[in-house]
Amino acid sequence: MAGIVQSWRILGLRKPNVVLMTGGWVGLPVAVAAWLRRVPIVIFLPDIEPALSIKILRPFAKTIAVTTEASAQYVPESKMIVTGYPLRQSVAGAQRRQAVEHFGLDTAKKTLLVFGGSRGARSINIGLIDALPDLLAKGDLQIIHVTGELDAQRAEAVRGTPGYHPYAYLHDDMGLAMAAADLCVCRSGASTLGELPYFGLPALLVPYPHAWRYQKVNADYLAQRGAAQILPDESLGELASKVRALLDAPGKLANMRAAALALRCDDAAGAIAELLLKVGAPR
Repeated sequence: MAGIVQSWRILGLRKPNVVLMTGGWVGLPVAVAAWLRRVPIVIFLPDIEPALSIKILRPFAKTIAVTTEASAQYVPESKMIVTGYPLRQSVAGAQRRQAVEHFGLDTAKKTLLVFGGSRGARSINIGLIDALPDLLAKGDLQIIHVTGELDAQRAEAVRGTPGYHPYAYLHDDMGLAMAAADLCVCRSGASTLGELPYFGLPALLVPYPHAWRYQKVNADYLAQRGAAQILPDESLGELASKVRALLDAPGKLANMRAAALALRCDDAAGAIAELLLKVGAPR
């Protein structure tokens, strides 16, 4: 109730034409206050399946922008608009040649990109470090490993291994890492629905197993369309063999790249901006 009162006051002060929401319980008092003030609401749904907060906010929204058409089973057809997943400019502007120079990569070798969330993914980090001897034995592979700050010391123990490039965190450089990669191992949060297709980057997706099923639904979407394969978290002991099976099958990798590119959306941010201007236009 206090949040509704605060939101009512803020909306009265700012007098917005439209409110954009992406979920989270902080949106509920804002949505109620916006509804009471007759301010239209646009929701952007990043994941394919909405969380409970977005499900509750749906009736308040005039329009719901979604990343893919697969959200149709969760969103009323009359409210749904497919915009794609918006990418920041530092990601969308990344080029492979620039990426190779930035990371000091060998163009004669394949590049594997491995990362978790912003703080890292411990099971993936451990799985990769355990797999390094098998992955790098042939000398034809180089690895960009974004560990996250919490696991940076774990990677320091094997820094110096030929072909292994660990980083605690990448921000504006993350687009370059994706542009440089031939294959990616990562979680399947909402951003993978936009970033992997944008770069045509084949992936081994490891859905986070402790947060309902949102990442599993995202991973299934990409895998069912041939753009990715799924490696369950409990099967990370098979990481080396799964990666090798793909890298040693250039035809398969090329098909996955083509399938990913087929899902690419070039200007999702622009589409969302145009939608906000349309919904918020004076009447």
